Amino acid sequence: MGKERSGAIPFLLKPAGKDYLWGGQRLNDDFSKKINMDPLAETWECSTHPDGLSTVSGGEFDGKTLKDVISMHPEFLGQHYEALKEIPILIKFIDARSDLSVQVHPSDEYAFEHENGQRGKTEMWYVLDASAGARLVYGLRHDCTKEEFLSYINEGKLERHLQYVPIKKNDVFYIESGTIHAIGAGALVAEIQESSNLTYRIYDYNRVDKNGKLRELHIDKALEVSNLKGLQEPRQKLRVLRYGPGVARELLSRCKYFEVNRMLVNTERRQDVFYESDELSFKVLLCFDGCGTVCYEDEDERRHYIDIYKGDCLFVPANSRRLKLNGRFDFLDVRC
Repeated sequence: MGKERSGAIPFLLKPAGKDYLWGGQRLNDDFSKKINMDPLAETWECSTHPDGLSTVSGGEFDGKTLKDVISMHPEFLGQHYEALKEIPILIKFIDARSDLSVQVHPSDEYAFEHENGQRGKTEMWYVLDASAGARLVYGLRHDCTKEEFLSYINEGKLERHLQYVPIKKNDVFYIESGTIHAIGAGALVAEIQESSNLTYRIYDYNRVDKNGKLRELHIDKALEVSNLKGLQEPRQKLRVLRYGPGVARELLSRCKYFEVNRMLVNTERRQDVFYESDELSFKVLLCFDGCGTVCYEDEDERRHYIDIYKGDCLFVPANSRRLKLNGRFDFLDVRC
């Protein structure tokens, strides 16, 4: 690979698991998470959020939380985020065996004022798989007032006013804060979001938790933050795969919080595929199919390899050493 500049070293992350009642077991079965939860609804792959901290797997920081590593090395975040001393985004896998609750997330401004300075939550979904007939909720079918919306909830008629959108593998959805939404049964999703766990639950199909209690709803707050305008059904935007030697890349989503690209690596013909970092921001590589290796050189030109498998999450610090990718695998390239 030639003489490399000095720089930080990438490392794998181990997720925190969530056993929400609507989850299944695909994250264990398909992604070998080996988390002893049933159901296993979500894995928080890259997170410094206190409700679910990811930890480092292997290397110098093995077993430490990502939050502790960033506290010791805020420079890993890059010039744009070093002062934060935390990751401003959160990356998840989600397995919806059943429908998620109909919910809404607040904006940054509302959360800061009403939720003790927390972030709001805008998010993006990339559909990894979807069963026949799978769908999601995206906003309302028509405009309504707060009074009308509350009456739909109280009279048990909300579902007929929601907009349902069919989904399929490889779809992308951008969910801005304030948008009423829900992931439907049969969806396997990668989610990239602001680092927030603020969810205002509007409707939950009268389900009970493992203790036999109805789950809490947050109607008052939801009424304050929800967009009650009828929304157009989201259409899949034209996406362009740009091909280079051994790799193809396409932009999935870009907003003020994150940028997400899909990268398809195939070095069967031995092309060199290099991945470059910069000093401005960290990056996260989330492998959702295939396997391969990530190679870097130390100051003495000795090569080091990190094996990457389906379901793995690799944190690439700002100003990381130059990486060489080998194998046949697909991943989301997430940056701020």
